[in-house]
Amino acid sequence: MTPFSYLDAHASDLVALLRRLVRIPTVNPPGENYGAIIALLMDELKAAGLSARRLVPTRSTLRAALPREQWSYPRANVLGTWRVGRSRRTLHFNAHYDVVPVSDGWRHGSPFSGTEERGWVYGRGTSDMKGSIAALLLALRALRASGVRPRLNVEVSFTADEETDSALGANWLVQHAPIQPDYAVVMEGGEANQVCCGHNGVVWLEVTVHGKAAHGSQPENGVNALEKMSALVVALERYKKGLQNRAFTAPNGKVMVPTINVGGVFTQGAGGKINTVPALARFSIDRRVIAVETLASAERELRAFLQSAARAIPGGRISIAKVSESEPCFNRPRHPFFDAVAGCVSRVRRQPAQFSVSTGFNDMHFFAAHFRIPTVGYGPGGQAFHAIDERASVRELVACAKVYADLLTTFEG
Repeated sequence: MTPFSYLDAHASDLVALLRRLVRIPTVNPPGENYGAIIALLMDELKAAGLSARRLVPTRSTLRAALPREQWSYPRANVLGTWRVGRSRRTLHFNAHYDVVPVSDGWRHGSPFSGTEERGWVYGRGTSDMKGSIAALLLALRALRASGVRPRLNVEVSFTADEETDSALGANWLVQHAPIQPDYAVVMEGGEANQVCCGHNGVVWLEVTVHGKAAHGSQPENGVNALEKMSALVVALERYKKGLQNRAFTAPNGKVMVPTINVGGVFTQGAGGKINTVPALARFSIDRRVIAVETLASAERELRAFLQSAARAIPGGRISIAKVSESEPCFNRPRHPFFDAVAGCVSRVRRQPAQFSVSTGFNDMHFFAAHFRIPTVGYGPGGQAFHAIDERASVRELVACAKVYADLLTTFEG
């Protein structure tokens, strides 16, 4: 039996494992059920023949990284290793196990049902990114069952908190864990015949517009924060248009420009009533940073525009706070590792692979920047990421497992 034939014969095992993972609701924030999924992942790594360890940030590190209301939710990461003979090279696979919060209206009732229907597995995390975890674990099982050894050492990390800022996940891992990768695969960002060699970064800001409260029957005595916020949002259209003048062309020919999304979160201050002039209004800004930009310059430029636009609004007064940020990443696909991954994708998919850059951000940049190693993003993908009826294709899960197995057994470093 070959690894590929094993995977074809055990597709139902892959689905069963994914359903088990999805049924543990690892919602972040706040970081629920991390202990339960870590126990399952440790067992699965050991069953695949790897040694497995649980790596826990210190209490002081946790408290420094998390808001107080999340201190009672422990964080941990899982590391699996498979040492192969005399090989001095190590290939690292990484995936995060946390998922975003859910809402009602799912096709099968519970967002954590893991229901399989017509070749799709439904549930929060199926496509982002527990499907990748299941695919890799089955690929490792396939190697063991077929008696085929990897061509180089293998490290596997399953990490926390990617859906927030990765501070206690991949970021902590690359700085503190006993890992020595020479190459890395972060198991998302690319799918089908697209191999991800980079991703956008992001700056998240919260803008507070300050006004003055007054009775609704005497608005002239107040400063309406909502009206000032509206004027500021309109002014941001000029900033949006200016972003279109800079562009980056990915290796697959896609032209990428910076984007800005306003108001994913917007709130008013305390004491708001229908008959009160609002004294405070807040809104968020999601600024995507393309590979040829830096976080520092993007944030500096955006802050300067906001302050200038506010000064041009009569009575406009604002304050700006940074919520979070994530670095952009781009690896020019020139190293033989990129060719090896593309070759595996082409063989499994029977179509030429292309190198792409993801509009979203992921944990690739931690490995690429900290270790300065060739890093790609590739996984089974899916549909409705972060949305109702998130789902992953069984066919794509099996195909991705074959890509992982092929890479493990053909690339020598």
